[in-house]
Amino acid sequence: MIDINESVMQFLLAFVVVGPLLGAAAALLPAPPGLKGKSPEQAVLRHGVTVTGVVLLAAIVLVLGFDHDHPSKMQASTDISWIPALDVRIHLGIDGISLPLLVLTALLTFLCALYSYFKLPTGPSPKAFVALLLVLESGTLATFAVLDLILFFLAFETVLVPMYFLIARWGGEGRTRAAWKFILYTLLGSVVMLLGLLLIGIRAGTFDMVALATDNGRSLTTSVQVIAVLAIGIGLAVKTPMWPLHSWLPDAHTAAPTVGSVLLAGLLLKMGTYGFVRILLPAAPDGFRTFAPYLAAFAVVGIIYGSLACLALAKRGAKGDLKRLIAYSSVGHMGFVLLGIATMTPTGVNGALFANIAHGLITGLLFFVVGALKDRTGTTDLDTLAEETGAALYGKAPRLGGLLAFAAVASLGLPGLAGFWGEMLALFGAFDPHEGLSRPAFLTFMAIAAFGTLLTAAYMLIVVRRVCMGAVPQESPKLTDVRTYEFAAWTPLVVLTVVAGLWPKTLLGLTDPAVQQLLSGGTR
Repeated sequence: MIDINESVMQFLLAFVVVGPLLGAAAALLPAPPGLKGKSPEQAVLRHGVTVTGVVLLAAIVLVLGFDHDHPSKMQASTDISWIPALDVRIHLGIDGISLPLLVLTALLTFLCALYSYFKLPTGPSPKAFVALLLVLESGTLATFAVLDLILFFLAFETVLVPMYFLIARWGGEGRTRAAWKFILYTLLGSVVMLLGLLLIGIRAGTFDMVALATDNGRSLTTSVQVIAVLAIGIGLAVKTPMWPLHSWLPDAHTAAPTVGSVLLAGLLLKMGTYGFVRILLPAAPDGFRTFAPYLAAFAVVGIIYGSLACLALAKRGAKGDLKRLIAYSSVGHMGFVLLGIATMTPTGVNGALFANIAHGLITGLLFFVVGALKDRTGTTDLDTLAEETGAALYGKAPRLGGLLAFAAVASLGLPGLAGFWGEMLALFGAFDPHEGLSRPAFLTFMAIAAFGTLLTAAYMLIVVRRVCMGAVPQESPKLTDVRTYEFAAWTPLVVLTVVAGLWPKTLLGLTDPAVQQLLSGGTR
């Protein structure tokens, strides 16, 4: 790692958050200042790749300059008074919890911009597409970097508008209904969440998340904590999404363009679980403890429900949509994240944070590959795909089939890949939950969740068998294998999935000290 001045780190973090917004404004200018192309459309797409690339580079420099010996310490901090009357501050900072999510956001957005440069979804102006992509990136980055409850809410809501338009204007069949369902669910949840955030801030006398974590709920009565956790938890659960508040997700994923699905699954779902860890666990521990068993129960129901829905979709003749299947699989995977958080233990919370990153990498890759299949065959229906490929994707496009199989086995939690560690640690956390929680109940939750891993393996292997395995039919149409730009966009996800699986300490070394301190009474 390199030694970088604190003021430079502050500038870099501010640039990472604000830079995409400036890039979005520039993209809408008559002549965007991006790299020139053969046409205005190509120029603005290159502008998007350039801006997201520079933001990713800045995020990597932040990682290099981060003090890895003290990951529990807030670094690159900026703290400026914004609304003195309400004590609202522009407070930014990163620690071992937020840094991996910040880098994941910058990486996935850059890969989506790169992919879109060569394969732009059918829709209105490319200028609007690039601007929305950059606004979405800025809102997501801000969510993981801000340390003020009001700013967190504003950033949390900023992403809704660009994602709505990406689905509604660049999506496929049923996009209008799916976009409205997405925006209504998330907005209604956010209204309730805002009331909870205001309750905590007003009763504690501060909206500063660092001060609230250090106070560890001592300035809030148990009844206030319970009400706040219920209100904020509903808003966060909708975004996660937690069963039974998940029904907007399959429609949104099915209708969204490829890059919309990648960003929705890889980034937006993480905002909800991040809020549980960053706000509720440290600021209202007594209230959270009250609801932890219920959160764990909903989590394991989501694991089983999502897996059974995927099995139903994977059956022959079920007219299962592959994008819809992956969406339901996300309900199950995020159930493991919520289960880890509900244990209120360092092991479980570390598992949740690890599973967050793993899910972003693996599910992002899955949606990229399925999007490529749709481009080649015109469908994501499993029965039709099996007919189009002759159930022989390995033979007709071996690299594409290999990537689909790799993403599938990573998603089912194969040891040695990133998907394994998060789910295992979440189960270990449930085996020995926080001392204030019922161990028999959590042992039951652990057993149910462990059964869910078997169901996950079943439906993922069925998908691979139906699409990839079989003899190549004679005179069947050929499929284009992985293109150069697809290889460039997907390779980082494959590499990081392997690295995180083989060397989990790379990520756990960042998160564990920060989690230990957060659960014991705040972040310095």
